[in-house]
Amino acid sequence: MVRHISYGIIGCGMMGQEHLRNIALLSETSIAAIYEPDADMARIAQSFAPKAQMMDSIDALLEVENLDCLVIVSPNHCHMEQLELLAEKRPLPVLVEKPLFTDPDDIQRLNHFQAHYPAPVWVAMEYRYMPPVATLLSDAEAATGGIKMLTIREHRFPFLEKVGDWNRFNLYTGGTFVEKCCHFFDLMRFALKAEPVRIMASGAMDANHLEERYEGQTPDILDNGYVIVDFNNGTRAMLELCMFAEGSRYQEEISAVGPDGKIEALVPGPGRFWPEHLGAPPIPQVIVSPRSPKGPHLREIPVDPRILDAGDHNGSTFYQHQGFLDLVRGNRESPDVTLEDGKRAVQMGLAAQRSIAEKRVVEMSEFA
Repeated sequence: MVRHISYGIIGCGMMGQEHLRNIALLSETSIAAIYEPDADMARIAQSFAPKAQMMDSIDALLEVENLDCLVIVSPNHCHMEQLELLAEKRPLPVLVEKPLFTDPDDIQRLNHFQAHYPAPVWVAMEYRYMPPVATLLSDAEAATGGIKMLTIREHRFPFLEKVGDWNRFNLYTGGTFVEKCCHFFDLMRFALKAEPVRIMASGAMDANHLEERYEGQTPDILDNGYVIVDFNNGTRAMLELCMFAEGSRYQEEISAVGPDGKIEALVPGPGRFWPEHLGAPPIPQVIVSPRSPKGPHLREIPVDPRILDAGDHNGSTFYQHQGFLDLVRGNRESPDVTLEDGKRAVQMGLAAQRSIAEKRVVEMSEFA
């Protein structure tokens, strides 16, 4: 008999609501309690989980008896403090949204948490689970003969509006290359099976948020840039980010190349942003291009419409939750994305931010 699992949710803004919609697709699960301090977001969250108790604090949420696990979907700068509160009050299995932390000074706090937290922690790196990206990751060795160069391009829409406008400022996000791009740095480490040695980056705020003011403060998040990463096994990777390119057919384009050939994954952006007059949104693709015999092979990688409609991440949030649910039920020993993975992805983002700010190559040893 499958054990029923009850979730507690911390934070139910736009991404938190995506988690609610995807948990609802899983069998034998329910939302027991939600903490969301914004009244408007709380009302929307309750429409997705009408039987959940709405709590007025995290402390109160942690007192709900029938909780089996927790999902943290609060603003970035809250994650570390909330993880520490769980460790003190009730260390349940937790799925925590990226990034794990936003400030280099938090690394020692995270190390202490990592060494002492007794329950499993899964860091939410949704991009690993996008079906075309997962296909690229599983087929890359055969297609390339071993990846030597990895390129990730994201051409997308600007940062969306969030409660309190917290995502307009480096202080709360960690910076664009932490907030937005730790996903991609995680993919680099995972695909290349190596650790970063040094990072060189260039970026700016050239098109978005230039005229915005929040209580007299000007946003300082970047909206475009390049990042080059050298890895300790001799491989290299590059990220190209542009957040004023929402007219693109595909939002993510990932290319892995090795001595035997190339494999690419093309991922469309959220279907709700695709113009209706253009018809159906693009279907994700994977293209394998061998060196010999030459000739690309294209495969479409469609996603179940029901899963696709549950979020903005090409179905990945659902597949991630399947894995986390198996972990909570004891059907797997460890999370796919560990605290160590989450920490290293943030360190890479912080290195990119530092490289841009100081106009120099940054050694990863600076974040040891």
